[in-house]
Amino acid sequence: MNDHAYWEILMKFIILGGAGEMGNRTAEDLAAADGVSRITIADRNEALARKVADSLNGIGAPVDTKIVDAFDHAALVETLLSYDVAVSALGPFYIFEPKLIKAAIEAGVNYCSICDEWKPAETVIEQFDEEARKKDLTIITGLGASPGITNMGALHIAQGLDSVSRVRMALYLPLDCGARGAALRHGLYIMTGQMPVWRDGRRQMIQACNEKCTIDFPQFGNIDCWNMGHSEPVTIPRYFPGVKNVDFYMGYGFGTGAIAQLGRWGGFAGKRRAEFWARAVEISEQVFAGPKPRGGASRIDVWGQKDGQEVHLQRGGIGLMRETTGLSLAAGAYLLGKGQLRTQQGGVYAPEGCLDADAFFQYLHDCGVDAFKDIAMTQPVC
Repeated sequence: MNDHAYWEILMKFIILGGAGEMGNRTAEDLAAADGVSRITIADRNEALARKVADSLNGIGAPVDTKIVDAFDHAALVETLLSYDVAVSALGPFYIFEPKLIKAAIEAGVNYCSICDEWKPAETVIEQFDEEARKKDLTIITGLGASPGITNMGALHIAQGLDSVSRVRMALYLPLDCGARGAALRHGLYIMTGQMPVWRDGRRQMIQACNEKCTIDFPQFGNIDCWNMGHSEPVTIPRYFPGVKNVDFYMGYGFGTGAIAQLGRWGGFAGKRRAEFWARAVEISEQVFAGPKPRGGASRIDVWGQKDGQEVHLQRGGIGLMRETTGLSLAAGAYLLGKGQLRTQQGGVYAPEGCLDADAFFQYLHDCGVDAFKDIAMTQPVC
């Protein structure tokens, strides 16, 4: 078992979308973690859910399955009632995140998810925060690689500064990183239409893929990245008083410029067009991708003040999308289940609003995934 014995209580987790690429990685870690008494893989695909459960039984906590239709609200609420934490890897999040949080609150169950889109993150914080507080429930939205590890990296830096003036998140995901299904469709969604940035201390809307930024990822070189619609610029200003600028950029390596141009032209807008391009990417990946997905990288830059001096600090890391996303969700879910939070007041939070950064990165470290205090990756956070 992984050495995550922070508390003595036993926990029951239900993982929505647990048969998928990200969800089954989360299930794999939580099933092996100390203090877990039960894992349920909840999915529409009964055969795949049972396959995942069978592969995990015997490594730790017992794993069972439930067939769940997220569009059936009453049945979903009934399903969630007997669990300590509902954990969601079910996308696309602009469809499912509000539905799942509504059901979790009605069922009286704490909840966390890998939701990485700005609109549903903003919607659920504004729509459900008061109700979650009244019921003393903690809801965490955005617990993946980005948002998730990125937000917690920024928090880890910010806690050592007197003030923060600027935060920039950057993500490199090669086209053959293994993104399929909902993850791939999310990638097209965030390149379409207007998206928020935080500039000069206020929220502004700009066209997605309208700003290009060349960013150095030392393990991969200089990568051209574009502004895309992730949730960090929406959530970080809520928890970093006085921050003036928050930006998010992403690049895919060779071919990103052409993809960004399609995004600017609205080539992925609408269900039919988005589905056409998603299928085209999936087919091309089958033809041209290598035998294994390639890893990507994240870079977090924070500018601020310490002891009257201007400082610029960084966090970085590399890893496979499935690994980093699934383990980030597992870390947040585990800490949530244990009540190991920075606040005991219920509500809807982004991870940087309620999780302890040291405990979060220690969990990842125990699982073999490290973040680093420098982008050259010579100084591990833990």
